[in-house]
Amino acid sequence: MKFGSHPLNLILRFILEISTFIATGYWGYLLQDNFSKYIFALLFPIILATLWGVFAVPNDPSRSGKTVVKTPGVIRLFLELGIFSVGTFCIYQINYPTSAFLFSFVVIFHYVISFDRITWLFQQK
Repeated sequence: MKFGSHPLNLILRFILEISTFIATGYWGYLLQDNFSKYIFALLFPIILATLWGVFAVPNDPSRSGKTVVKTPGVIRLFLELGIFSVGTFCIYQINYPTSAFLFSFVVIFHYVISFDRITWLFQQK
């Protein structure tokens, strides 16, 4: 069975994505005490969501298969890991170290059970 595109795993990844966007927005909000906190709270998640949505591997079975910028599989994998790392960093920085550890554990779990997708990504040039 292919777990990388299994609906439950895709739901898990979606929850991880949304959690990352929320964490970066909240972290951005806490950076300043003036009006710019609202800008950071919107800007950081928008940047990450844009990167996530624009740079994709064509015909990725875990996504719609469509892409704006064709991206090699290895680059896409590192992009995903980088975005989740930013999420972990932000959770840690807002003073939730245990939650950051659990978040990173769930991200690792997601990629372990997505071994078939990771293998596929490494084959995409």
